[in-house]
Parts: sequence; structure tokens; C-alpha cells
Amino acid sequence: MDGGLSSTEGAVALAGVAIAVVALVLAIVLAVKLRRLRAAQRAVLGEDGTRDLVGHAARLERGFVELRDWVEETAAGIERRMAGAEERIDGCVAHRALVRYDAWGEMSGQQSSSLALLDARRSGVIVSTIHHRDSARVYVKRVLAGEADVELSPEERQAVEEALAGDGAAGG
Repeated sequence: MDGGLSSTEGAVALAGVAIAVVALVLAIVLAVKLRRLRAAQRAVLGEDGTRDLVGHAARLERGFVELRDWVEETAAGIERRMAGAEERIDGCVAHRALVRYDAWGEMSGQQSSSLALLDARRSGVIVSTIHHRDSARVYVKRVLAGEADVELSPEERQAVEEALAGDGAAGG
């Protein structure tokens, strides 16, 4: 008995080591799989592993109900704010037009003008400037729903018509 690998004891020892290595590799593989399984279980059941699946599902449902309620409240708040913003936008200048002309029939380069500034409800103002050699006059007239509160000059009427026709839309 020289104790070499050719002897029976050496072969048994070598087989024992091989089986131990295979068992160790198998144990490592199983430990990794178990760790992944527990991570997946924690994702489903939460950190407390003693909780049952039904209890966890009920907790998740409560969470979703709370989230849905929050989303609905937030959406309602956004709708209210949007309605208020749309109201304010309707009051902004939506239509505008500028008409230049010679008020006195002179060759002065069309220095007089009428500017119509109207909102989405067709209400607003007309600002007219009449220039004549040494003087200038400014007139402001109110427009409500497309109609002026005082009589308009032909140039002022033209400015309102052009603004409402879309030729002077503020967006373009």
C-alpha cells in the first residue's frame, strides 16, 4: 500500500473530492437561485415574508385606490385651473387689424391710423390717431360683441371688419 492514486483508497478519495466539488457547485447554484426567488418573493409579498398573499393583495389594492383618488383629485384641480385659464385667454387680444389713411386728403404718407384690438368675444377697443400738420388727436372707442358704443368712421369700421375676418388674427 503505497498510498498512490492507483490504489483503491486513492481512487475512493479522488471520487469523494469530486463528489464534494460537485456538491459545492450545486450548493452555490441553489443558493443563487434561492436568493433570486426570495427577491422575487419580496417584490410580491413585501419585506415581511410572514404576510400571506391575500393580505398583501389587499394592501396593494388599498394603495391603488389611494393612488386613483389622488389622480382624480389632481385631474379635477387641473381641469379647474384650465377652465380659469381659458376664461382669461378669451379676454386677451385675439383679433387685431391696423388701417392707415390720410385723414385730410393730403399727400402726407398715410400718417393717420385706426387700430382694432378685439378679444375672442369680439369685444375690445379701437384706437384712432388723426395727424394733421402741427397736431395729432387720439380717439379710443369701445367695442362690445362686434358693435361700437359710438359711431365709427369708415376706417375704424374697416379695422374692425378686417380684425374679425381673421386678416389680423393675433396668432398669425
